[in-house]
Amino acid sequence: MPVRTPCPIAPSAAERVRLKKMAYGHKTEHRLRVRAQVVLHAARGRSNACIARETGLHLDTVRRWRGRFAQAGLPGLKDRQRCGRPASFTPLQAAEVKALACRLPAESEAPLSRWSCPELGREAARRGIAPFMSASTGCPGLPRRLRRPRREGVRPH
Repeated sequence: MPVRTPCPIAPSAAERVRLKKMAYGHKTEHRLRVRAQVVLHAARGRSNACIARETGLHLDTVRRWRGRFAQAGLPGLKDRQRCGRPASFTPLQAAEVKALACRLPAESEAPLSRWSCPELGREAARRGIAPFMSASTGCPGLPRRLRRPRREGVRPH
């Protein structure tokens, strides 16, 4: 089996300063800290196997972050965009629906003692907040604590 040669790493002075801040900063996310440490070890000329032993990471993980830095520099250390369904509501729409759910239905002239998901969806559509909100999806714009108030110890009006 052929041995892979590691990607050569030569960060600029500015990149090295930024990597050190990421690797040793107290407010840096753990995953970014580990990635920066991998790149700094690689810049010192260490092998992937040595870096994997010192950091406790898998050899493939070390290869991945070393390769991404070699290809894209510092932006390569960030998480890539993940696939998936885009959000149904904008953050503004979600905030408006949450605000509506926290108000008494009587303030909206609805003859209810508390909001149900179908009624909240109809009211949000009537006000033009969210043009569609299916009752069968369980009020997707609301956090769980507002959808299940008794379980979470919060009681919306």
